[in-house]
Amino acid sequence: MPRPASAATPGPDPSPHPTPDPAVQGEPAAPAAPPTSPATIRTGTIRTGSIRTRVTRSIRSRITRSTRTHPRPRGLLTTLFAAASALLMPLHAYVPDSALNVGSLIETVLPWLGLAVPVTLGIAAVRRSRRAAVGALLPAVVWLLMFGGTAFGGVLGGRATGGDLTVVSHNVNEDNPDPGATAAALSASHADLVALEELSPEATPAYEKALAGGYPYHAVEGTVGLWSRYPLSGTRELPIMPWPRALRSTVAIPRGPVAVFVAHLASVRVSSAGFTVRARDEATGILGAALRADPLPRTILMGDLNGTVHDRALAPVTRLLHSAQDTRGAGFGFTWPAAFPLARIDNILVRGVTPVSSWTLPATPSDHLPVAARIDL
Repeated sequence: MPRPASAATPGPDPSPHPTPDPAVQGEPAAPAAPPTSPATIRTGTIRTGSIRTRVTRSIRSRITRSTRTHPRPRGLLTTLFAAASALLMPLHAYVPDSALNVGSLIETVLPWLGLAVPVTLGIAAVRRSRRAAVGALLPAVVWLLMFGGTAFGGVLGGRATGGDLTVVSHNVNEDNPDPGATAAALSASHADLVALEELSPEATPAYEKALAGGYPYHAVEGTVGLWSRYPLSGTRELPIMPWPRALRSTVAIPRGPVAVFVAHLASVRVSSAGFTVRARDEATGILGAALRADPLPRTILMGDLNGTVHDRALAPVTRLLHSAQDTRGAGFGFTWPAAFPLARIDNILVRGVTPVSSWTLPATPSDHLPVAARIDL
């Protein structure tokens, strides 16, 4: 007997029909899905973007907790700055000159490293840091030990009376608009010797005329000259440069002859190549050799050395002579630029005689201040 047919459960269609295209049926097409970013590709059920975010937040959280738990001591960097400044002052000779002549530049402005003291104190006040305030004591003590005597030397030095000879040196500036006024100011100093640097051919006659009354003896070699109340002899040019910028003369002082040198060393420049000093340093070596070979025991060197006595490059000269300003000067005696002097590049150096006092004269139309010294022979 045949069994009755039962309703069959529909199974998968072995040949499914393709899904109708809505566009074909007249319906609008759905917008295309944006491309999937690699950061949002699912890996299982976790997104890689989420992992990166959680890791970043965890690292930041740990850094924050560590900073709060172990905070950096307040004023530490300021204290380190003060300590570095204090060490740089006495150890400046160990700063290498091989890279951009940095050592020479630091020595030119060496006294100004004391500005680390007010800078440190100012930062300490703003940050309310006792550590930084105490740290300022270190450069202050070092500066006072090195420069205190010079800074407050006016109490003992300056324009003290005495001495057998008064000398003046001045870079008059070749573009000086009023040579006559400059010469008159120098004559008013009542110096026995006047050394001038940076004389131009056009201005030299004006200086000769203005100084003739008080100084019957004078000699000019190129851009430098010497005016004297006493007779001169043996005057000659010193070939320290390709053109005349130095001379040597014997001055017949009543108490015996004195060798007088007048020099204007080559200028230095601060450029992309650093502190360019090659020409000056070569001239310094030649001048030092001439000083060493001079037969007279009493020597005076006056001029614009385009460097301070702290500059290691001037050692061929400063090893043989000592500065009147450093010995008996009033203050630092900065001479350049005249409007706001920052460095003493105009100097009076001596050997075999004793400086009694040293100072700067009032400004003239030049861009340098004149320097003066009284000397005991």
